[in-house]
Amino acid sequence: MEERIEEVVEETAVISSGGNVFADLGLPDAEELLAKSTIAMKINQIIEKRHLSQTEAAALLGITQPKVSLIQRGKLRGFSLEKLCNLLTLLGRDVDIVIRERKAGGLGHMRVVSA
Repeated sequence: MEERIEEVVEETAVISSGGNVFADLGLPDAEELLAKSTIAMKINQIIEKRHLSQTEAAALLGITQPKVSLIQRGKLRGFSLEKLCNLLTLLGRDVDIVIRERKAGGLGHMRVVSA
């Protein structure tokens, strides 16, 4: 008796990213979400580079340890861009906001560039 083996092959469509995963997912406020996540990653890099515990980082930043944990886990819903930028300044970073006219016209964009 012959055993029949069926192979199931699923094809997955691959779509190139436009550079903002939040926009690719169709989330509202995608540019703000990307900016906040970029800032949070920088905060996390600095905390890690300084070998700070969450408690030490919280004391330095003037926030609670659970809030540091939220930032480290990318749970940024309760954090404004302004607050995240302020945390960077407390970590010894300058934050520059540059406003310029868009060359192509139309709607402008928001982005965070880390030097």
